[in-house]
Amino acid sequence: MANSNSSSYTTGMEETKRSTEVCLTFPPKVISPGLATILVEKDKDEQLMTYSGPRLHCQMVVIFVLTQIIHSLLKKLGLPLFISQILAGILLSPMLFSDRHSLVNISEDSVSVLGTVGALGFVFFLFLSGVKMDLSLTLKSGKKAICIGLLTVVVPLIFCMTTIKNLHPEGNEFSNKSFFLAVTYSGTSFPVIHSLLSELKILNSELGRLGLSAALIGDIVTLVLTVFSLWVKTGIEKGIKEALMDVGLALLFIVIVVFVLRPVMKWMVKRTPEAGQIKDMCFFIVVLAFMMSPRFTKLFRVYFLFGPFILGLAVPDGPPLGSALVEKLDPIISGLFLPIFATTCGLRFDPSYVKDSTKFAYHQAIGAVVTLLIKFVVSLLVPLLCKMPTRDSFALAFIMISKGIVEMGSYSIMNDSRVISEDIFTHMTIVIILVASIVPVLVKKLYDPSRKYLCFQKRTIINSKLNQELRLISCVHVPSNVSSIINLFNASCLIRDSSIALDVLHLVKLSGRATPLFIAHHKQKKTQPNKSYSENVVLAFEQFERDNREAVSVSVFTAVSPPNLMYEDICNLAMDRLTSFIILPFHRRWYIDGSIESEDQTIRSLNFDILERAPCSIGILVEGRRNLKGSNVRDPLASNNSSYNIAVIFMGGQDDREALALAKRISQDKNVSLTVIHFKAANSLGAILTENDRMLDDAMLSDIKQSKCLTYIEKQVKDGPETSNYLRSIVEDYQLIIVGRRYKRENPQTSGLQEWCEFQEIGIIGDLLSSADFIGNYSLLIVQQQQQRTT
Repeated sequence: MANSNSSSYTTGMEETKRSTEVCLTFPPKVISPGLATILVEKDKDEQLMTYSGPRLHCQMVVIFVLTQIIHSLLKKLGLPLFISQILAGILLSPMLFSDRHSLVNISEDSVSVLGTVGALGFVFFLFLSGVKMDLSLTLKSGKKAICIGLLTVVVPLIFCMTTIKNLHPEGNEFSNKSFFLAVTYSGTSFPVIHSLLSELKILNSELGRLGLSAALIGDIVTLVLTVFSLWVKTGIEKGIKEALMDVGLALLFIVIVVFVLRPVMKWMVKRTPEAGQIKDMCFFIVVLAFMMSPRFTKLFRVYFLFGPFILGLAVPDGPPLGSALVEKLDPIISGLFLPIFATTCGLRFDPSYVKDSTKFAYHQAIGAVVTLLIKFVVSLLVPLLCKMPTRDSFALAFIMISKGIVEMGSYSIMNDSRVISEDIFTHMTIVIILVASIVPVLVKKLYDPSRKYLCFQKRTIINSKLNQELRLISCVHVPSNVSSIINLFNASCLIRDSSIALDVLHLVKLSGRATPLFIAHHKQKKTQPNKSYSENVVLAFEQFERDNREAVSVSVFTAVSPPNLMYEDICNLAMDRLTSFIILPFHRRWYIDGSIESEDQTIRSLNFDILERAPCSIGILVEGRRNLKGSNVRDPLASNNSSYNIAVIFMGGQDDREALALAKRISQDKNVSLTVIHFKAANSLGAILTENDRMLDDAMLSDIKQSKCLTYIEKQVKDGPETSNYLRSIVEDYQLIIVGRRYKRENPQTSGLQEWCEFQEIGIIGDLLSSADFIGNYSLLIVQQQQQRTT
């Protein structure tokens, strides 16, 4: 049975009433009897798409297929996926599909189902955005971030209100909701800026951290102004008494969330074992509280979108609770529900309203554009006054004016609720699409964080004097990396005359929070219990420093960031600390019997990124190989012997010279026995070394040949297999083998081995020595000299 209802709505901002006719079918058809049954039905009007279940599934498939097709065309231009989702909705809108039996028909029951699924995703997105935000960082934001975040909201808001008042002098700013709309135009959205920085891969760059801090301040200011505008509107329309009631109930809601729900969630976290996972029951309780939050917001007269967001803010960020919520919910929300919501926003777009707009809508559009321009100017001037580089200031200005899913969702919901008219929604959609399309492209052109890694100063071990302090960085991912690095330095027999300054960087995956962290652990200062990052790492290296007093100084840092952006933290630290050498752990580890213990591809990708970008020399440490015959052998570098046997495999080139320079520095102690094995081609045909390389190699080797403390072995080989056979025969004599990476360098000594190389990041010889074919108990250090890159 069809039921037709007609009703009229007044927006309060329009001069005419808007009527909408809604036709619904009762009882609703959800599950179809099956395609075969429908095909043999006598009633020709019975269609598969009249059932909401199959129709929703087909609509989802069409949305994702069309979105991917559009994105495959636009991503070459640098446009984000969000634009493709909006455009997919516009293409599926009534302009092209108006038949009620079409796959994407826009009947009321069709839109209500698809829109409900999308709206659920948007509310979940707001909740997870709150979970990821850490409000405590607002207290730690610098003056620059506070000024940018505050001024980029307040100043544009003032200009917007002034512009609209001049265009529409007879209007009342509060009764016609102009102030509320002006806040939305001038506001800053932290989730949108976080998404932009993540997509551009500059989240934990210097500019990215400043942008996130400013966005966090701006988002809080926007939230406060939005709530204030709603209270003022209520006071004008319903009286002061009702406004005060709204204020009191809202404050009561916040008190309940902060002093009841948050302590309960903290109690859940405390009951979780260290490094353990939150209990499923606790997880479900938090999700249930989120599902009930819209009802509570209605009870406490809070705008219904604020409830899930405020509840998300109350969740302790990071592991175990915050990370569990994000890891379990974010994939399905970001990958399924949110794209559907973005597409449904595009479905609402109707360009015919651009031509048929009211005078008020035109004034609002002009106010929005003026606000955007003033926001850009303020975002540009403040960094320039703080002596920030011009290109970076322009990039930050574009970041601060970015628009995205939050603004699109807000205007869509206001349009559905008749808070704004169709023509205002159309103008705002155009503005959002233009800004969201232009900003990523311009920021990418203006800001390239790798530019600062272009070092014209040589930061290598060769250029470091033996009697001067050598500055190193050691990266740690898992506890076993700590012992491997400490054992490596113990094997080098640290001495006062050749001291080192060691910076240990503990790399932690960013999970359950939006803002990356970089923590400097101060000596003799215990880490706060609720932020106990790297406690064991700090203790281990403090003990190592005490054991090697005056020979080594240690500083420990922690970087909490996305795995694909960790190279930024490493390179930034290397630049700031004038580092000459970075030690990276290999991505594969072995059990004591030689079988593979673990293999982390994210670590391998990180190593590749560092090899390409690092502003200094690099070493990849392969942990001590175990005897594959199954004997119980300890880490070779952890031996208590008074002497260590170290070998350098030398074939020529800058990487081999860097490896030899490192070995010469280590061999200053009498307890280190250093052997240099120089492989020379029996037939010089095919050699790729330049004349300059040969001269530099001879100069370095001449010192080795004349030294009475070092062993020099010259071995002539004709091809790679002969080199492999010789190495297999001598590896058991050494505890540490140092080789040059020699990337894309193949000469007669390694001919025939390239095609068997599994790990390009450690070079041909490094890959050979780390393979299962070599039986021995030794650690391996692969060295790459600083790459001289040009802009």
